[in-house]
Amino acid sequence: MKNILIIGSLGQLGSEIALECRRRYGSDHVVLADIRDDVNKELIGGGPFYKVDARDGKTINEIVKKHTIDTIYHLAALLSARAEQNPLAAWDLNMNGLIATLEVAKENHCAVFTPSSIGAFGPTTPKQFTPQDTIQRPTSIYGVTKVAGELLCDYYHHAYDVDTRGVRYPGIISNMTPPGGGTTDYAVEIYYEAVRKEHYTCFLRGDTYLDMIYMPDAVEAAIQIMEADPSRLRHRNAFNIASMSFCPEEQAAYIRTVIPGFTISYEVDPVKQAIADSWPNCLEDYAARVEWDWNPTYNLETMTLDMIETILRRTP
Repeated sequence: MKNILIIGSLGQLGSEIALECRRRYGSDHVVLADIRDDVNKELIGGGPFYKVDARDGKTINEIVKKHTIDTIYHLAALLSARAEQNPLAAWDLNMNGLIATLEVAKENHCAVFTPSSIGAFGPTTPKQFTPQDTIQRPTSIYGVTKVAGELLCDYYHHAYDVDTRGVRYPGIISNMTPPGGGTTDYAVEIYYEAVRKEHYTCFLRGDTYLDMIYMPDAVEAAIQIMEADPSRLRHRNAFNIASMSFCPEEQAAYIRTVIPGFTISYEVDPVKQAIADSWPNCLEDYAARVEWDWNPTYNLETMTLDMIETILRRTP
């Protein structure tokens, strides 16, 4: 049985990976850590939890030893839009937090999952069916930290034999946790506003195509790659994964099939639009499908139905 530590366990992705890992492996085998302890009391109280800064390698090392951790999910990071507001803080957290985890993993022989992102690409990257191996020249500090993180994980694997693994996530859409300051947050907010007001004001242009993934598939990808046969993994730390690609206008059209009166307008945020314009329209994920059998479940239609049904069920 695995003993898992999830750092950044109360964020959008971390909280749902935590729930699924506890369901699969048992609450006593899944230790959570986050710099906050004022949200999601049910998750915090459902098993071992520590309030800790991701950059605090000494405390993380103590937790790993105490619970005989063999697998670490390192998910603490500032996301794209928030990172642009404070680039130095983004570099500090995104890089020094990752280094702290990798040093702990090196000492304790832990496997490490670290997510990368479509933000690791830039405007000179091919935008259509972006290849697994291609030019990466991001123009956001978030993207810079993601490229550096991919290379750092590669280094720790080759230099110290740390079992590092990761995927490049598209925008993640969740029906459980609020978005955390990313450029693709509109694709989550639009569903909540459709249910509440039948209208959404979008901060990206209506024709902006971006890759997206529904949270159940994002969680499955993280767990699946950590359970994959290591002998099959050639890329390890930066697998493209794809599920669906759409623009706000297309998403709105699918919402209208469920909520016919829904309308959308636009107030473009120039910072977020510039970031989105530098990212791929859609990724090619052949390597993930071949090396660890990646196969997403949801598309735009099925995700839209599930999102709206879930939000309606939870709305008083």
